[in-house]
Amino acid sequence: MLVKDRVLSSIATSHYISRDLSWLKFNNRVLDQAKKPGRNIFEKLKFMAITSSNLDEFFMIRVGSLYNYLDYGKERIDYSGLREKPFKKKLLQETQTFFKEQYEHYLKHLQPQFEKNHFSIVRDIDKLEAGETKKLEEYFNRTIYPMLTPMVYDSYHAFPTLMNKLLIFGVVTKNPSEKKDQKKLSFVQIPQNLPRFYEIDDGDDILFVPIEKIIQKYIERLFRNIEILSVNLFRITRNGDFTLDESDDIEANFVEEVRRKLKTRKTGRVVRVEVEKGYNSWMMRQLSNRWSIDKDNIFEIDENALMDFTALWQIINHSEFKNRIPKPHAPVPPLTYPEMGTDNIFEILKSRDILLHHPYNDIEPMLELIERSAEDPSVLAIKLTIYRLAQDSLITTALLKAAENGKHVSVLFELKARFDEENNMREAQKLHKAGCFVIYGISSFKTHTKLLLVVRKEGKKVTRYVHMSSGNYNEQTAKLYTDLGLLSTNEVYAYDVSEFFNVITGHSLPTDYKYLITAPRDMRQQLIDLIRVEADHAKKGLPSGIVIKINSLEDKEVIDEMYKASQAGVIIKLIVRGICCLRPGRSGLSENIMVRSIVGDFLEHSRIFYFHNNGDPKVYGGSADIMVRSFDRRLESLFLFVDPIVKKQAINILAYNLRDNVNTYSMQENGEYKVVERGKSPAFNIHKEFFKVTREEIEKVRLF
Repeated sequence: MLVKDRVLSSIATSHYISRDLSWLKFNNRVLDQAKKPGRNIFEKLKFMAITSSNLDEFFMIRVGSLYNYLDYGKERIDYSGLREKPFKKKLLQETQTFFKEQYEHYLKHLQPQFEKNHFSIVRDIDKLEAGETKKLEEYFNRTIYPMLTPMVYDSYHAFPTLMNKLLIFGVVTKNPSEKKDQKKLSFVQIPQNLPRFYEIDDGDDILFVPIEKIIQKYIERLFRNIEILSVNLFRITRNGDFTLDESDDIEANFVEEVRRKLKTRKTGRVVRVEVEKGYNSWMMRQLSNRWSIDKDNIFEIDENALMDFTALWQIINHSEFKNRIPKPHAPVPPLTYPEMGTDNIFEILKSRDILLHHPYNDIEPMLELIERSAEDPSVLAIKLTIYRLAQDSLITTALLKAAENGKHVSVLFELKARFDEENNMREAQKLHKAGCFVIYGISSFKTHTKLLLVVRKEGKKVTRYVHMSSGNYNEQTAKLYTDLGLLSTNEVYAYDVSEFFNVITGHSLPTDYKYLITAPRDMRQQLIDLIRVEADHAKKGLPSGIVIKINSLEDKEVIDEMYKASQAGVIIKLIVRGICCLRPGRSGLSENIMVRSIVGDFLEHSRIFYFHNNGDPKVYGGSADIMVRSFDRRLESLFLFVDPIVKKQAINILAYNLRDNVNTYSMQENGEYKVVERGKSPAFNIHKEFFKVTREEIEKVRLF
């Protein structure tokens, strides 16, 4: 059997889908959004930019992680059954296929629409009018030229540190006065603090001139009296995956260790090179040898295309076009808080629980709770976990005000929140200086749980207000991500959350939680136990069923338990936005399991776990996905919905997700995804329908 055939056979026979190959399928579904005929060009460009930033992160983290095994001779077997080297080849080849499809769509279907939408990306500066060319030359001379630094690499000059994700020119030169045909390689990095496009408004259209085209036109001014043999634009992606040293003494200098590791992202091993076609082969041999990469790591880009689609944000957000992205429906009041903004939030929460479903419901009630708590003289303490914050965060402002007003403020900032590490360090230090008790994460675990606790003295008693969420305390992403947040004064929630904060901020090991399931303590086992109850019911002929909505499904132990439940007759419906390592619909293994993925205008981020429980459903929400990292390497929490109306709301969210026929893909047994066809059924788009939910509808909801 040929090597290629063995690879395909291994992938096909495995009971599990590769995590990384599954992620590529997800990015394909994002790319699909740039192809939908109902979207205008600016919406399509938005999704192209998202696919590009997604792919950058994929190479930095997932491909980077794979190279951590390859470079250090560590063993790893992928879920597909492949060892490190054959899996690397398969993964990079699949990524090449995606990359080509991405650029083909841009060139054939998106770029031709630019002019009729009154803008263009200039590919040939020489075709501009004389006055426009003069402006470009002035811009180069005054602004760009002083910032450029050519860096030669030869026996006298060390190989320079080329920055991650920046555009770079590789320039091959030789001295015409030398008899020897000795080539030299120089690099010119394009400064990251300059706009990607120089903008020209000609009255009718906006012309976007790529900065690399301007530099390329005048680059000979950096190499005077030297023969330029070739000028090639390229971009590198470095390994950004790091783990902290978890030795005994790290606790004493945790922040410094995080800072030190962040610096390694700038010098990590190169895992991808994007380069314009027709590149100088001598230059690429130098780079390939230097970085220990092969042709699979080299991604060629048509010279008529654009390197790095994240640059498209400058066009999308341009003042002439930013209103062309359709604005979402204004948030509607939560079902249990229709009089939002008219009463004191403390009094409202003492009478009922409030379920917030973002972005359909505003994040305002949660902000109102924390902002009023900062000012209210009866509030004694505020405790909060923070994973990602908005820029100019209202949360930080409220916490600073609370500290200023003499309240006890405890904040756990997760410094290992990927790509938000530096922002979190800045915000944490700001609060620390203001007198807040700040915990800089926990070295062995990433704190991903989303919890808020407010302690308020009310007469002779103390009332605790809690907010538990699937999403971050970020008022910006709450407009773009679908998430769940529960506000309550239920004393059982309050006790559980208080106990969990004692685990996070101190040295405590509670014996039991009533409404919380936490990780790394026993979340995996508790979910397995809930699945087993459904399997037992099915074997006894009792009603059973599982519906779960998450971002990612990867943990083998839980997957295996789902396979067993399926074989016992349990119907399992999974809504998994991204990675799914479970194979649905395989004969003898998972006939009773279906998997759907929803990708559309909002990023699906909420997590809901439903277990039929013989007609008395147990329904949980929270921060955790079904992943090894969620169970073993993170502090996570799931919270039980106990209020009858709130529980029905959560069940209705699942029911609507299963009804969607506009944004939904059905996962096949082989790991491929197919668009769910609407047929003659009316369109049901959850990203619109959730703005219309009524109390009457949720009262009637059923999943099985």
